[in-house]
Amino acid sequence: MNDINVLFRKRIGLNSKEPITLENLAGILELTASAIPFENLCTLSGDPGELNEDSLVDKILHRNEGGLCYDLNGVLYLFLKENGLDVQLILGAVYVPELNGFSPTGLTHAAIILNDDGKRYLVDTGFGGNLPLRPVPLDGSEIMTPTGEFRVRKEESEFGDYFLEMKLKHKDTDWRIGYAFESRQPVENMGDLTEMKKIITEHPQSAFNKKPLLTRVTANGSMVLTESSFTRWKDGQVTKEEIDSSKFKQLAKEHYNLDVK
Repeated sequence: MNDINVLFRKRIGLNSKEPITLENLAGILELTASAIPFENLCTLSGDPGELNEDSLVDKILHRNEGGLCYDLNGVLYLFLKENGLDVQLILGAVYVPELNGFSPTGLTHAAIILNDDGKRYLVDTGFGGNLPLRPVPLDGSEIMTPTGEFRVRKEESEFGDYFLEMKLKHKDTDWRIGYAFESRQPVENMGDLTEMKKIITEHPQSAFNKKPLLTRVTANGSMVLTESSFTRWKDGQVTKEEIDSSKFKQLAKEHYNLDVK
């Protein structure tokens, strides 16, 4: 049996005795975002494997890799559930500003709904550089976080009953849609995310099956590594460095602890 509680705490550097509650979830989300990168290297390799508890534990907690939304929120869901929180995996569709609409891949974003004392919250550690780093209430309350302002708006769409909206610090001046999501039909089991993984890996319009993308978010900024550039945001200041393949491998190891072949 996988001891997800012990392994996850070790991966993010969390005290083995600290209880997991809504009140300290912000700190856990910050540790998770800093320790486990959002990256698509496995997707680029065409990994066809089924998504389940064993594969997630092996990838994220044994091999110490990162992953995409279904990997990162999948393993966080398992950890929160093992610690007694009332959580559900849900599906969403990411809004793509360049397309002026939602991703052609449809419901291929996985996130988490947390139920606590009669209230519901959106929890997400798999949204690339757009992480709230805080649970976002589903009651419409606007929250200020280290990465910007976030809120959940209740409105029906073809992809669900809510929208996550955001104003990222130092990047957005107006509210914009992050994704739509469906809260009424939670994912029944981890294996149901395998189809999502297949679409992201194979769909011709997937944003993650063409070029490497590595992202890490911290409380004071973020960093994005591609095959041709390394961009860092820190305290509102942005620096961008053009790189080659050798530098890419070096930076992947230095800043994301990933070995790129």
